[in-house]
Amino acid sequence: MATADKGGGIGGADGGTAGQGGGCEPELSDSLKTFGAVLKVLREEARLTQEQLAPLVGYSPAYVAKIEQGKRFPPRGLLDRSEGALGAVASRVLAAAARSLTRKVGLASWFRHWAMVEEEAISLYAYECRVIPGLLQPEPYIRALFERHLPPLTDEQSERQVAARLARQQLLGERPNTTFSFVIEQAVLERRMGGRAVTKVLVEHLLEVGRYRNVELQVMPLLQEEHAGFEGDMYLAETADHRWIGYTEGHGSSLLISDPKAASQMLQRYGKMRSQALSHQATASLLEQMRGAL
Repeated sequence: MATADKGGGIGGADGGTAGQGGGCEPELSDSLKTFGAVLKVLREEARLTQEQLAPLVGYSPAYVAKIEQGKRFPPRGLLDRSEGALGAVASRVLAAAARSLTRKVGLASWFRHWAMVEEEAISLYAYECRVIPGLLQPEPYIRALFERHLPPLTDEQSERQVAARLARQQLLGERPNTTFSFVIEQAVLERRMGGRAVTKVLVEHLLEVGRYRNVELQVMPLLQEEHAGFEGDMYLAETADHRWIGYTEGHGSSLLISDPKAASQMLQRYGKMRSQALSHQATASLLEQMRGAL
C-alpha cells in the first residue's frame, strides 16, 4: 500500500473537499500564457483570424481565444489538427510548446501520482459523499467551492485552481474508450452548494455528461438501509494491464492503494454500491425532477 505525498491544496480526488486536484502552482498560468502566445503568433503567421482557425481545428472561436489568452488548457485535438491548419513546421513548434504543459502542473503534490494513473486508466470509478467529483464539476460549482476554502485563497490562486480542474475534465472527451462510473450521494445534490443558480447549472451539466456513451452516473438515495460505502469516498482505476489501483483523500493528504488485495476489497465495495444506487436511467429521471424544482 503506497501513500502519496502530503501537502497543501483542496481535494475531492482532484484535491479533497473540492473534488480532486487542489493546490495549484504559479507556473500553470505562466506556461498556459506562453503556449497561448505561441499559438497566436503561429496563427497570425498563417494569416488566419481566430474565426478562420476555429473550424479548422474543430473548436469555437471563443475557445481558441481563451487558449491564446492562457485561460484554457489546449486539448489534444487542437494539436492533432494543427498541421492541416497551420502547416508542418508550425505544428512541430506547437507540439514542442505543448510538451512544457501538463495537467499535473497546478495540482496538489499529493494528488499528482493519482493524476498520472487517471490519465492512463481504461476504467475510472468514483464514489463521493462530500462533493461532486472533480471530473464532473461545472465552472460555477468549482468557483463556489474555492470561494469557501479555508484559509481563504487570493483571486490569483483561485483562478489557477479553476484552470487546473477544468483542464483535467478534458479526460472525459479525450478518452472515449475509457469507462467512467460515478456514484454520488443524493445529499450532495440536495445541499445546493453555492445556491440555487449554481445547483441548476450543476444539474444541467450532470444531465449533459450523463449522455456520454462512456459515462455512467448513479445517485445513492437519501434513504438507503443497505449501503456498502459507509467507510467514505473512494476512487478506483483500471490500468492498461488490468490491475486496479485505489485512491482516497481528505484534509490535504491522500492515500494511493496499490496492494492488489486492498484494491480488490475497494472494488467489491464499489460493485455493491452500484447495485444499491439508482440506475443510470433512474438517476437521469431524478436529475430531471430536480431541474424542474429549481
